[in-house]
Amino acid sequence: MNSEIIVVSGLPRSGTSLMMQMLAQGGVEVLTDEIREADTDNPRGYLELEKVKKIKQDASWLPEARGRAFKMISQLLYDLPASETYRIIFMQRDLDEVLASQEKMLARLGRPAAPRDEIKRSYRMHVARLADWLPRQPNFQTLFVNYNNLVRQTAEEIQRLDTFLKCSLDKAGMLRAVDPTLYRNKSPASS
Repeated sequence: MNSEIIVVSGLPRSGTSLMMQMLAQGGVEVLTDEIREADTDNPRGYLELEKVKKIKQDASWLPEARGRAFKMISQLLYDLPASETYRIIFMQRDLDEVLASQEKMLARLGRPAAPRDEIKRSYRMHVARLADWLPRQPNFQTLFVNYNNLVRQTAEEIQRLDTFLKCSLDKAGMLRAVDPTLYRNKSPASS
């Protein structure tokens, strides 16, 4: 496991920050620069690493990520160099919940949201393309984690993570990282 890089990915607002918090509480070293601070939308923090956004231009830091975890939006997965091996934890969430969460965050920031139908169509195509592409990457192993299941069946999902990462996670610590009251943008099907 020390030679592999753990990448927590998914669409924006799909639960990647929660997964990073869980991994950190579980004993996995997470890479973050803490530039983006906690706020109303993510009161426990984003756990992002700014240089991830420029991976296509500069991946020289990637070897220091071996055995650690960082967060990356799914659109950037294509830019991960084939010279490393990765365990991808891909967060899945109902697209209406993702979009509702994005729209609320953008409204708080005073920024307009793109038309929901356009974004939903684009996200759907992107996720379908990734679902086809990910299994064909010889240096990737991927675990898909549904956000709703993670919040509702946390112990079972933690066990899946432990098996996938092949390490002894602090399961109790990971369990404490999940706060169901922060699941605020539920679709009617999830309520």
